[in-house]
Amino acid sequence: MPATTIPSTDIDPYTDDSILSPYEDYRRLRDLGPVVWLEAHQVFAVARYREVYDALHDHTTFSSASGVGLTETLNKAQKGSSFTSDPPYHGYVRGLVARHLKPKALEQFHDYIEGWATRLVDELIEKGEFDAVTDFAQAFPLAVVPDLLGWPIEEGKERLLEWATAGFNAFGPLNERTQRGFPLLKEMSEFLERMSVPGNLRPGSWGAQLVSDAKEGKIEEYLLPGLLGDFLAPSMDTSVSALSSMLWLLGTHQDQWEQLRAEPARIPQAFNEILRIESPLRGFTRLVTRERELGGVRLDPESRVLLLYGSANRDERQWKDPETFDIDRSGVTQHIGFGHGIHGCVGQALSRLEGHSLLKALADRVTSIEVGEPTWRLHNTIRGIASLPVTLRT
Repeated sequence: MPATTIPSTDIDPYTDDSILSPYEDYRRLRDLGPVVWLEAHQVFAVARYREVYDALHDHTTFSSASGVGLTETLNKAQKGSSFTSDPPYHGYVRGLVARHLKPKALEQFHDYIEGWATRLVDELIEKGEFDAVTDFAQAFPLAVVPDLLGWPIEEGKERLLEWATAGFNAFGPLNERTQRGFPLLKEMSEFLERMSVPGNLRPGSWGAQLVSDAKEGKIEEYLLPGLLGDFLAPSMDTSVSALSSMLWLLGTHQDQWEQLRAEPARIPQAFNEILRIESPLRGFTRLVTRERELGGVRLDPESRVLLLYGSANRDERQWKDPETFDIDRSGVTQHIGFGHGIHGCVGQALSRLEGHSLLKALADRVTSIEVGEPTWRLHNTIRGIASLPVTLRT
């Protein structure tokens, strides 16, 4: 049992109602204290910004090596990836993926991605009403990411989003959403095994370079499927979530859109505010390795702690008027919508390049973004829109 100084609650952030409308539950958890015991899942929850940030920056105490999900059996199955490892191994495997995804490495794709964004926006203006998720937010990961990774033409593309969705769901509890994804995870594993065979990925691609490194003995061959999967996950669901939320927020805040159009230099700031107020990642767990105080509360070794990014980014202790979407917000670069510290999303530079390019193309051409009512996704780990009708007016 947790120490008596830690409040206990029956709030369950993984119910359908809480997933679809999480922010009142997050506020209640923050108000209960810096650390709260979740009876439904027998873990501690951390919902305030300062404590989440501090935990993310103490990877020695708050370890990822024993998994970052709620379910211990699934945590064991996911060991060895950059998600679920600690230094020094973490730096090694993450570096193999990050070398392609750092801002400097992505500079060579800048013009390509900006051109792609311009064409997409032009097509959607011409189309009239479209769906923010399938026609806009999913367009980049399905059109560009498989090509960068070197997937064979069309093979696997139609399944990439489903695989990524199943992978992220598995970080939550062992509920129906997680269990429905098991066949997809098996399918993804078999596909990644095939792609790890030399000659199955397009020569010169990111994925083919990993396979070549393994063949030359630079990396261990058994790591290949997991590394290819590490490329896949951060390039998919988090980006789709951020981009669909982007259209919704700008469509429901015309004053902010007009300000952004008048001052496009604010695009990076605006994208950060989008990531803050509608964080793509709901949260991950960590295992406490040694006695540690967090927010004045003592945590014992072997405690599992759920760090709620989406709550931290709306913490009134950190942000003024946190429920307000404000592209002029000061300090917004400190948001943790993509995580933070050594486990910050490895694909976030690619997501930013994509988001900035689309915002630039929209600002150059579109006077107003008209949106209908969003339908939100039921997902354990990703906060995102399932569908949203949009019309772009020039």
